[in-house]
Amino acid sequence: MVLAVTDGEPTDHLAVGEALRYGAGPVLLPAAKRVAMRPDSIFDLASLTKVYTAILTLQQVDSGRIDLDAPVVRYLPEFTGTGKSTVTVAMLLAHTSGLPVGAKVTGYATMAQRWRAVLATPLVSGAIPGTKFRYSSVGLMVAGKIVEKVTGLSLDRALKTNLTTPLGLRHTGFNPNTWLGTADRANRLVATDARSSRGLLRGVVHDDVANHLGGIAGHAGIFAPAEEVAVIGQLLLDGGSYGGKRILAESTVARMLRNANTGLPAVDPDRPGRTSDHGLGVVLNQPWFMGRLARPTTFGHTGFTGTSFLVQPDRRRVLVLLTNRAHPNWSWADPDPARVAVADTFA
Repeated sequence: MVLAVTDGEPTDHLAVGEALRYGAGPVLLPAAKRVAMRPDSIFDLASLTKVYTAILTLQQVDSGRIDLDAPVVRYLPEFTGTGKSTVTVAMLLAHTSGLPVGAKVTGYATMAQRWRAVLATPLVSGAIPGTKFRYSSVGLMVAGKIVEKVTGLSLDRALKTNLTTPLGLRHTGFNPNTWLGTADRANRLVATDARSSRGLLRGVVHDDVANHLGGIAGHAGIFAPAEEVAVIGQLLLDGGSYGGKRILAESTVARMLRNANTGLPAVDPDRPGRTSDHGLGVVLNQPWFMGRLARPTTFGHTGFTGTSFLVQPDRRRVLVLLTNRAHPNWSWADPDPARVAVADTFA
């Protein structure tokens, strides 16, 4: 699924392939049981969720409820562990907290116990907060809990109340099987894994940690169609306002899109050549997925399920690429070459 927007106007919107091709096993489905991809197909966005969580966090910065430079423990006393007292909210969003990629949430009977385990996740051995970029889903899980704490809303309600409803995004949210109609579930949901211990995943979050957290977490779990993802890109491109609705202060967006990690090294075993360039919740200037659209000001994000979006401010371009590379098995495909090819074609 590709959606390209220039200066607020769609220039290309292409849907190819199938939203559902395999059953659990995986087993290749007969043609009559497959579901074609549509322009309004709804994808598991995976880590694109982090951008939405960052926006929700920054809204509370605008309201005065959160100080980006304050220690996380000010808002979440349960955020305990050696070295963690100096981790700030901004470090969570810029991936310089020293927290690891993932959290262990299995083996706990209740949701409360699982969240306590997330908040007690120790820093990577030897990590000093604020000194290195190290991609961390845990950091955005924690940011989501801060949003819940200061708003008094669950993260899914905060998303709906403070972002999707004001923007008119009717098909963006967590756990879509709970709010999509029967026809939309059958025709619009894009499948992911078909060989997991949970069987075929369709309308159910792919990320195992998010699944153990009820499908609602700050790092993964949001589902949306390409058109509504593009709105988020346009919102940030236009300084925090969309359709006459101001979501973020312009100065806050400016800080969000500014490199927070200048001069810091990056630790990324999967992409050893990457830089630390990152704003608050968005990736900056990464040719490995942005291709020839990469610039110091180009921002966006990728998702494990094969999703990505990027924004090139100097040309006022938004590019959304949503794929189901995790269907039926994520290890069958690397989405980065497709991301680069599409970006280069758009360029």
